[in-house]
Amino acid sequence: ILMHSQRPDGKGVAQPEGPTGTSGRRNPSCGDEITLQVRMNPDGTVRDVTWDGAGCSISQASASMLAVLVDDREGGMPRAEATALIDGFRTALRSRGTIPIDEETYGDAEALSGVSKYTARVKCAMLAWVAFEDALARAS
Repeated sequence: ILMHSQRPDGKGVAQPEGPTGTSGRRNPSCGDEITLQVRMNPDGTVRDVTWDGAGCSISQASASMLAVLVDDREGGMPRAEATALIDGFRTALRSRGTIPIDEETYGDAEALSGVSKYTARVKCAMLAWVAFEDALARAS
């Protein structure tokens, strides 16, 4: 978590190229903010995720981890896979520690499994993922 928050991947919203979707989200409980952009390939797969924001280590690391997950998919990530990734992450974080985040599927984001035990921190970890979900819906 500290590595991703100190040296975040995908930080800095990229110039729009082709179809894009952008979403801004704010956690009113703590003031964390994220603006996330999804850039799409012509075939409708997710090309990459870039973001900018400010907040706690958890929210910033989670955004970085999400960017790595999407950007590591060679040729792009299908929308259905992106949606399944969001849904699985949300389910694990809402489980209050009963469902661990799978390292094979989520990579470094597995480190956020412990966050699910702290309701106030779940919103921090979910901020970028909720913005990703909205940006996907907005991507044309």
